[in-house]
Formats: sequence, structure tokens, C-alpha cells
Amino acid sequence: MAKINFTGEVKRELIRNGFENACCKTAALSAFLRVTGSIVHSSEGIGFEFVTESERVAEYFIGLAEELFGAELQIVQAGTDRRSGRGRLVFRCLSSRSLYILFELGIAERDGGKVALRFGIGDYLLENDCCKRAFLAGAFCGSGSCTLPKEDGTGGYHLEVVFSRRQLAEEYCALLETFDVLAKCVPRKNDTVVYVKSRESISDFLSLLGAERSLASLDAVSRRKDARNRINRIANCMQKNYDKSVLASVSQVRAIERLQASGGLDALDAGLRAVAEARLADKEASLAELAERLGISKSCINHRFRKLIKTAEETTEENDE
Repeated sequence: MAKINFTGEVKRELIRNGFENACCKTAALSAFLRVTGSIVHSSEGIGFEFVTESERVAEYFIGLAEELFGAELQIVQAGTDRRSGRGRLVFRCLSSRSLYILFELGIAERDGGKVALRFGIGDYLLENDCCKRAFLAGAFCGSGSCTLPKEDGTGGYHLEVVFSRRQLAEEYCALLETFDVLAKCVPRKNDTVVYVKSRESISDFLSLLGAERSLASLDAVSRRKDARNRINRIANCMQKNYDKSVLASVSQVRAIERLQASGGLDALDAGLRAVAEARLADKEASLAELAERLGISKSCINHRFRKLIKTAEETTEENDE
């Protein structure tokens, strides 16, 4: 729900659901390493490492690397990020198979006799729709976040995935678009952020990735927010009507008091005098309440008050002359 870490809820569900085919697991692992990882050069060769805040996420994707490639990753750092205050776990793979894994995941390629990073998404990773969805999910598990309105109704809907390379962010946007999820790319410091901000788009994203429980949480939050907005609108409307009623009552009382001061109250016919006396007796009563007490309709009492105000204005003008 909105009061807990919704990002963590979504990632836990994606991991719990997992990916059925080897091609989907490869696409998910490739996406995850692209948004969380970096290349490591050492005397032992070329390898890679990745950074995450979540032990569950780390365990899952380490498990994928071991299952697909027999890779062994070592934890090289565990602590707290000084700026964000969040956990920081760093895992590294540096072995004779590291470079092979990077090639297979489409993260590195040979350029002549050299090894170069591949910034775009290889088409072979996304041959099927299931692989495309896996790639989208893997990237979200790596650097995605999603926030919903708080319990008090403040805040809004926001889902984003952060990329260090603009090309990859733009291709991720294009991939979402193939499933009719329209996202935007914006620069943020040295990164590029892909984001959506509407409840409908976030709902489409979660549905696309099969996060049904998270989708149900989103719907529950949305219903509460809509109900709260309806209550606020009703309260505001009632307040406006009350304010108008108070202003009208003040105008009516002033008019009646002017007639009373000029001796014009006794000259009124019985119907107008009854309305005037009822208002002076209860200055805060609504028109409906006064009408019920006098046994007349609301439109009738409204008409009589307009006549009283007009009579008071005419009396004032005569006295001024």
C-alpha cells in the first residue's frame, strides 16, 4: 500500500513471479546489469560489478547469473550510502568467464581487436514479447522506483527508471511504446530518467509486467484518493453554500433593522412582517429552516426577503432625500 515502500513491493512481486524461459532470464539479467553495473579492469582481466540496495534483488539476479552462466559473484562492499542513508551492496564478477558473460548479455562487443561497451539493446535479446517484458522488468528491478499518494492524500503518482546512458533510456522508452505505455525521457544530472506520472500509465506498466498484487494495491490507493477528493469537493461546496447563506442572512438582517429603525416594519403586510420577525429571532437559520417554521415554500420566503431588502433600500433613499 502507499504507506509502505511500494517500490519494494513491486520488485518483490516481480522477483517472486520470476521469468520462465532462458531467453527471458537473459534479457532480464542484461537489463539489470546495464542499469546497476559497471565494467571492472584489473590485472586478472575484465569483469563487472553491480550495486543495489536490496539483498533480495541481489540474491535473485546473482542466482540468474549462476544458473545461466555458472558465474560466481563476490560481495565486495556492504554498507550505507552517506548521501541517501540507504543500504549499499556491491557485488563483483571477475573470472575467466566474465567477458564471455558480457558478450552473451549484449553489454560488450568486440571492435576490431578491442573490447567495447555496447550501449544499445541487441535485437536478439528482444526477439519475443516475453523477452521484451523481461527486459523492462529487469531494468525496473535495478534502478526503478514507484511512489503513490500518501495516506493523507498528499503527493502524486510517479514511476521512473534511471539510466546512465541516454541511448539506452530512449530505447527503453521505445520498448514501452510498443506496448502502448507512453513514457518520457529527461536528463537528471549525469543520468537520463524514463518516467510516467499518471495512475493509468503506472497501472498499464504493472499490468504489462504481470505485477497483479501491486496493481491491486495501486487500485486500492486510487479508490481511497478518489473518495477523499469527492469528500473534499462536497465539503468545499457545502462551505461555499454556507458562506453564501451567511452573507445573505447578514444582508437580510441589516435590511430589517433599517426598516425597524425607520418605523417601516409596522407598515409591512402580515406575510413580510412574519418573515422579518422570524429572521430577527434566528439570524443563523437557513432559508429552508425558516420556510418550514412559517409553513411556506423556500421560493416564497426567498421572494419575501428580496422584497424586504428592496423596501429597505427605498425607505433609505426616501430618508436621504
